[in-house]
Amino acid sequence: MSDYELDARRLFCPMPVIRAQEQIRHLHRGDRLTVICSDPGAKHDIPAWCRIHGHLVEDVRLTDEGVTIIIRVGENG
Repeated sequence: MSDYELDARRLFCPMPVIRAQEQIRHLHRGDRLTVICSDPGAKHDIPAWCRIHGHLVEDVRLTDEGVTIIIRVGENG
């Protein structure tokens, strides 16, 4: 299990989801990806994408930078 970070600040829908998808494609089951977004819609869009694709959202929090989402890669990583 490894931890990774994706800086998706200054990107707008649907790019944070697309970038997370591209990154997860190269990760393994159990890896964790922290996505930092400035687009407030990402707090709903990324968890919805994760539910559809079998990944676990461990945390969603609002920060001074925007939204931070921690994803645990599932079977379809």
